[in-house]
Amino acid sequence: MVDDPLPLGRAHLLASTAIREARRAGIAVETLIAVGEVRRFEPAVHSVDVLGTAPATEHRAVMNAFTRLPLVLGRRQLSDRSVMINTERGVLTLHLTTPDQIGAALVWLTGASSHVAALSERAAARGLRLESAELADDEGRPVRCPSEDDLYDRLDLPFIPPELRAGAGELESAELNALPALVLERHIRGDLHMHTSWSDGRDSTETMVLAARQLGYEYVAITDHSQRAWSSRKLALEEIPRQREEIETLRRTIPGIDILHGIEVDIMGDGTLDFDDEVLEGFDIVLASLHDACEQQGPALTNRYLTAIHHPLVNVITHPANRSPARSPGFDVDFDALFEAAAATGTAMEIDGAPGHLDMDGSLARRAAAAGVTITIDSDCHRAELLARQMRFGVGTARRGWIEPQHVLNAGSIDGVRAFIARKRARG
Repeated sequence: MVDDPLPLGRAHLLASTAIREARRAGIAVETLIAVGEVRRFEPAVHSVDVLGTAPATEHRAVMNAFTRLPLVLGRRQLSDRSVMINTERGVLTLHLTTPDQIGAALVWLTGASSHVAALSERAAARGLRLESAELADDEGRPVRCPSEDDLYDRLDLPFIPPELRAGAGELESAELNALPALVLERHIRGDLHMHTSWSDGRDSTETMVLAARQLGYEYVAITDHSQRAWSSRKLALEEIPRQREEIETLRRTIPGIDILHGIEVDIMGDGTLDFDDEVLEGFDIVLASLHDACEQQGPALTNRYLTAIHHPLVNVITHPANRSPARSPGFDVDFDALFEAAAATGTAMEIDGAPGHLDMDGSLARRAAAAGVTITIDSDCHRAELLARQMRFGVGTARRGWIEPQHVLNAGSIDGVRAFIARKRARG
């Protein structure tokens, strides 16, 4: 019943749908939460897992009720505490635990195997057993563990955020009390990448701005696709003045949020940009993207990016790998060269929260931040109703990369964003 990996967006939707249906059906669980790769915001999800909490005497009834949900097409019992179901959206496994063991179960089922193995060794050194999603003493007697904090505390460690539980040095940092203070959704003060019906977005500029204000954002950038982009609809050169006029009107009529008139301009095959400089100078912010490889390989693609990065009007390089999670790894470019150039020129690089990108991924974002690159976390949203969801994916991806608020341009004020843009333009 196990299929190929699912992109995070589809896996998250499957887990969310199952949880919502279980709640609507009134299944008697105290907690129901996505765990495993979905909780770690892995871009490609090999196993969609959900953890529920109920007294041990209720586990059979809970599993029976869960497998009768409308989305279930087939089932396979894995143990007296877990059942796998097949749905139209993919395969999902429900795990059950008791309230006294939910902390151990959350850690066991969320962490990568290397993270969990290291914790199990650490537990053994302290006269404990961390096995099969439960914590016990060295004689096998259950040890109460009602929260993840309790488990890490018993192992003489601070709480390690789920996104970091990948076996990438997080335990060593935790031992030194050197874990990062990771960026949170509440730190994001504006969204610098979204599309409207001027290009391939579904909703009007007004609808997108109002939705962003409802989310509490202080500012947004409207960044539709340039005239030769691969998108189904583009912003034509002759439409730019009318779009600018609309945005100026919205600035007067929608209080409480700043609106930047931006563009997502394509990087062409020769490294030039899709609009001339005199056109780009009229935008408040310029995002540059490489969508079409033009049958070029890594070195040529790298040079196209470097040309754009050195352009004084380019402020952000979006989704630089141009990858598709669980489908395509994207471009094979020299990221170290890009990071060096971006840091030197004052060009930001994006963590794109669109499920079709999630790019830069955590490992790349961590390298970028270490190289001194300014990061943006954006939704790249084309529908107002998905603004929050895609920003959540962006923040989750950033947290996988150990990104802190200090690394993120749009965790700062609109004045800070404008100053960042002005500094690069002043260099010429």
